[in-house]
Amino acid sequence: MGDNVVNDQTSLARREFLKASGLLTGVLAAHSALLALAPTPVWALPLQTLGEADGKTLLALTRHIFPHAKLDDAVYALVVQDLDRAATADAAVKTLLRAGIDELNTAAAGNWLSQPPAQQLEAVHAIAGRPLFDKVRGTAVISLYNNELAFAHFGYQGNAFKQGGGYLRRGFNDLTWLPAPSATASPDPA
Repeated sequence: MGDNVVNDQTSLARREFLKASGLLTGVLAAHSALLALAPTPVWALPLQTLGEADGKTLLALTRHIFPHAKLDDAVYALVVQDLDRAATADAAVKTLLRAGIDELNTAAAGNWLSQPPAQQLEAVHAIAGRPLFDKVRGTAVISLYNNELAFAHFGYQGNAFKQGGGYLRRGFNDLTWLPAPSATASPDPA
């Protein structure tokens, strides 16, 4: 009887996955810091409310609003996932996202996503301050930067206090992207 429960739960999980409206997929870049965290270089993100085209459009829009050339799409997909959850929970958010995506597509004479990046960016500038832009920006500020994948990419080692030692003894002086300060500007904390 216990095996049937497990099989039923597995079947239900599979059905829920397949029932999703859309699916975003991608592959982590070979040079990505995220490979150490991921069990596989291939990722997939099921969407409950948004379709695949909507998800790809929102991912590209988020990339234009918060551009990081070497940040993998997998991190941007977390923003899309949060937008999808919001659209699933609130019909007004779903309507806002669909109307905004339709507005982008209309401005692009059909398919904003198929436009060259420069033309996409022009359209993004044109919708700055509108509801879709504000919703994506507001969601992305948290979703994009407050997760382990972004931490790995940007080199953030996490909460130093929780890991012991605080910032003074752990991570304070390990910047590799700035020139080394003079000895007088940064005395040894010992």
